[in-house]
Formats: sequence, C-alpha cells, structure tokens
Amino acid sequence: MNTTGNSTTITTTLKAVRGAAPGAALGLNEGYFARRNALDWVFAALVVGGFLFAFSRYSAYVDVYEKGILLAAIPAAVAMGWFWRPLRLLMLLVAGFALLGIVSYQGDLARAEQVFWLKYFLSSQSAILWMSVLFFMSTIFYWIGMFAQQGASGPGSGHSATLELLGSRIAWVAVGMALVGTLVRWYESYLLGADVGHIPVSNLYEVFVLFCWMTAAFYLYFEAQYQTRALGAFVMLVVSAAVGFLLWYTVVREAHEIQPLVPALKSWWMKLHVPANFIGYGMFALAAMVSLAYLIKQQASETRWYKLTPLWLLGVVLCFVPIVFRKSPLEAGGSQYWVGYLLVAGLITGGILLGRKRIAARLPSFEVLDDVMYKAIAVGFAFFTIATVLGALWAAEAWGGYWSWDPKETWALIVWLNYAAWLHMRLMKGLRGTVAAWWALTGLAVTSFAFLGVNMFLSGLHSYGTL
Repeated sequence: MNTTGNSTTITTTLKAVRGAAPGAALGLNEGYFARRNALDWVFAALVVGGFLFAFSRYSAYVDVYEKGILLAAIPAAVAMGWFWRPLRLLMLLVAGFALLGIVSYQGDLARAEQVFWLKYFLSSQSAILWMSVLFFMSTIFYWIGMFAQQGASGPGSGHSATLELLGSRIAWVAVGMALVGTLVRWYESYLLGADVGHIPVSNLYEVFVLFCWMTAAFYLYFEAQYQTRALGAFVMLVVSAAVGFLLWYTVVREAHEIQPLVPALKSWWMKLHVPANFIGYGMFALAAMVSLAYLIKQQASETRWYKLTPLWLLGVVLCFVPIVFRKSPLEAGGSQYWVGYLLVAGLITGGILLGRKRIAARLPSFEVLDDVMYKAIAVGFAFFTIATVLGALWAAEAWGGYWSWDPKETWALIVWLNYAAWLHMRLMKGLRGTVAAWWALTGLAVTSFAFLGVNMFLSGLHSYGTL
C-alpha cells in the first residue's frame, strides 16, 4: 500500500481547498448572494423602500399580526423577484399604478367618478373589469395562434408565434390589472370605514379575482420554463371561465360592492389561509387543463366520434354550468347571459373537436405535458396542505375546535386525499400517462365542488359566499 503517495495527494488537496473560494471545498456552487448583480440589489432596495413607505403611512390601519405579515412579505417579494426576473417589472409597475390610484382618491371615494384615470382605469372595479377583458383577449389570441400558420423555420415562428406572444403579453397585463385592482380595493375598504377595511380575500368576488391572476401567473411561469406557449390556449380557458362567472356574479349579486366582514372572518388567519388555499386551487386547475391537452393529443387520430371522451366530457360540463345557475334573476339578464355562454361553449368544444389534429401537432411532447401536470399538482398540494393546517388553527381560535366535519372541511379533506393519492401513485408506483391525466381532470371536478358546490348545495360554518 503506497501510503506516501496517498499522503502527498491528501496534502495537495488540503492546500487547494484552503486557497479555494468559500463553498468550493464542499463542491458547492457560488454563494446565493454572491451571484446577485447590481440590478438585483437595486430591486431589493426598491422593494424594501416601498414596503417601509407603505408601512409608515398605513400602519395605523393594521394590527400587530398584519404588521408581522407585511414585514415578512419583504424578503418574500425580494426572493421571488430574484428567482423569476419578470416579476420585478410586474411588482414595480403594480406598486406604481396602485399608489397613483390610492393617492388620487385623496381620502374621498367620490373621486372615483371625478378623476379620469380612477374612473376608467385605476379604481378597483375599473381595474378588475380591465382584467376581465384582457383575460378574454388573451384566450382568443392564444387560440387564434394555435390555428395560425407557422413560419418556414417551424414552431416558434410565423403568425402563430406572433399571436401567441401577444396572448402571453396580454395575460401579463391582465395579471397586473388584477393586482392593481386588489390593492386599490384594499384601500377603498378603509375609506368606507376603519371597521370595514380588510384585505380583499373575504368573499367569492374577491377570491375569484385571486384565482384568476394566480392561475395565470403560475401558467406564465411554466410557459417561460418550458419555452412553449401552446398550453396557454387551454389554461386560459379555465381562467376565462372564472372571469365569466365573476362577471355574472357581479351583475346578479352586485358582488363588487365592498361589504363589512362577518365576525368570524375578522382574523389575521384569513390573510394566510385564503391565499395559500387558492394557490392550491389555481395549480389544480392548471394541472387539469394540461391533462385535458394531454388527452386531446393522445386521441387526435381517433376517427370514431363516440371515442373522443375528453371532448364530450368538456361539452357536458360546459352545458351543465348554465343548468346549475339557471335560477339567476331575469331582470339581471341571467337567461340571456347563459344562452350566450352556451353558444360560446359550443363553439369552443366544436372548434377543438374539428381541429384536434392541428392542436395535437402544436402541443408539446407527452413528457413535457406529464411533467407540467406533476409539478403543478405537487406545488398545489403543498400549499393546499399548508392552507388546511392554517384553517384548522383558525377554526380552533374562532370556534374552539380544530375540526368539526363541516361540509367545507369534509370536502377539503376529500380534495387533499385525492391529490395525496395521486402523488403517492406517481412517486411510489410510477403513475404516468392516460390514467394520471384522467385522474387530474377528475380532480378538478372534486375541487370545484369543494370550492363552489358546497356553497351552492350545502350549508355550514363556511357559508360566507352564497350564490
């Protein structure tokens, strides 16, 4: 055994380690903070400055728990901006326009009808209506791009790429308008009264806005990561469906009006529980639409119409929605609205049916679709688990018990078990392909009932957002 040679090698290695940069001895990459450039630190300084300005100006309106949440949001916002660079511009523009809207009020809600940019752009209702129109436009451009002619160099070129890029950019603007509307609405609630003011995540109207921009933002991240915009046509369908419900709910219930919180919702737990919950809902919806794309791609060559199960299922679901909401008041235009909905739903289903081969050719590979589906469910499950734990803690504070088998709690458990089983089968048994896609698509139905069906057909402690 050559101990001298080994000793020499070890000595040389130790000398090299001592002279190496910190972290190199362990084979680690360059330090996280060392990788930051000047723009990263400028962004961090702007975030810290903006939060401290907001904190100093509006801290009187929030309690000690909310102050803690705001302070914790500072490193979270910086980390997100460093992790995904497009968020930087979004954050800065949203903060700027929201501040312009807030300052323009000058403490008087009546100025919403007097100041031009408040009336048409920056009041909460105007911004959210812009969000709605922009999401519809984004969906249309994605679908036109799906069928448009590609350039000679193949995918990613020609009219198709231009239209899909336009759909993507419009989706970004829609997310921005949703965030502006949410922040301004938060301020407007305090203008109605200190006892009325609250973060806008307390009723169906507000959480539908939350669902729309969160789902779109997560999709845009996957779009950038996988360098494909073909999935936008499918994911924006569920966002547009949510926008359609939001507009109907606004007309029928005048849900855009800011209402005081019921006593059970006057808790700082709401600021944590609801956003975490809707990250879960948004990711589950995204995974379901990707699974629909997977199944359509898989059955693209099927010529027997009765075998095209995903499309017929889509048609049944789309037609079932107006039946569920058929009791909307006639004076509010409910019947006409749902007739229009049926026509649009029929056009969408028919268009996908007739153009399924071209759609399948434009979609990414099965491996990419499967990977996006898995990652969306994994992230959604993690946040839904956190939301469920936070909800239990909130219930203990509000009602004296962690779990009461309320219908909402029961269905939340069903949703959790459904996706827990999906992930278990994926990780332990290698679940892939058709079964995984159908399971994810069915999961959206389960999640939708937990989200809306419980409010419509059941009653319980969670019946705040009635239909």
